[in-house]
Amino acid sequence: MDFPILETERLYLRQVTVADAPALFSTFSRSDVTRYYGMAPFTSLEQAEHMVKSFAEGFEAKRSMRWGISLKGDSTLVGTIGLNNWNTTHRRAEVGYELHPDYWSKGYVTEAIQAVTTYSFSELQLVRLGATVFPENPASVRVLEKNGFEKEGILRNYLMQNRTSHDVWMLSKLPC
Repeated sequence: MDFPILETERLYLRQVTVADAPALFSTFSRSDVTRYYGMAPFTSLEQAEHMVKSFAEGFEAKRSMRWGISLKGDSTLVGTIGLNNWNTTHRRAEVGYELHPDYWSKGYVTEAIQAVTTYSFSELQLVRLGATVFPENPASVRVLEKNGFEKEGILRNYLMQNRTSHDVWMLSKLPC
């Protein structure tokens, strides 16, 4: 399976490459980005390079799929969106995303979620998309609900962040 390229009105979603490592580092080295991500901020470019490698390995193993998000007409990576915990047997996955703060509050995540959701249900034939969100991150809950995800409940002590376990909302969307 070739890595799928998705396009929206303003965005180009494509495979992340090693050339994107500096942009990934710029995003993931920020505590305001990783605060609700379940990981500490990056401290080296090598961590971003390792992330690129893990994205490729996850896709090859059909465990995950991660698109780089760039604005049409500019190849610079502004964030990523993808499917985590992709299970082809049970036809489900969890969506996750982040953007560099310079691109927050412009509707880009909404646009990217719509493209990934459509692709997931139509091309991958998934029957469920989930998402986990820290309760302290209401902006992410809002963007998911805006895209038709519904809260299912709280998963207690589900993610570790800074050596502390945290509850998360589980949201999901089923095909129409």
